[in-house]
Amino acid sequence: MPFIRSHEAVVHEVHGARFRSYVRPATGSRDLAAWVCEVPAATVPPAHVISQEETFYVLSGRLRFSIDGETAELGPGDAAVAPAGSALAVANQADEPAHMWVTTRSGLTAELADGSSMAPPWAN
Repeated sequence: MPFIRSHEAVVHEVHGARFRSYVRPATGSRDLAAWVCEVPAATVPPAHVISQEETFYVLSGRLRFSIDGETAELGPGDAAVAPAGSALAVANQADEPAHMWVTTRSGLTAELADGSSMAPPWAN
């Protein structure tokens, strides 16, 4: 199925953020996963190490990215790339929600600081 309508997106809520999953193996993608992530105001999800490269495109609001210790605040139209194996943190320190489009290869896993890992359903 090459077309995914907005009402077909599956929503997951994890660590205070909302992930609206569009592209993944369950919707016909062989290699890629893509979703919109909404990070509410004043939300700081936990840092994690990613198994696959991820790309981020800020749609609205402002987000603070930390990738392997390098930090930048990005706004609408800005993008970031986190290499596979990098430590990643994304926070919204503003008073309004922020949205970003995220793309990776399907099969992404994330290892949290406590040593636990997760295979996010929006990327698998």
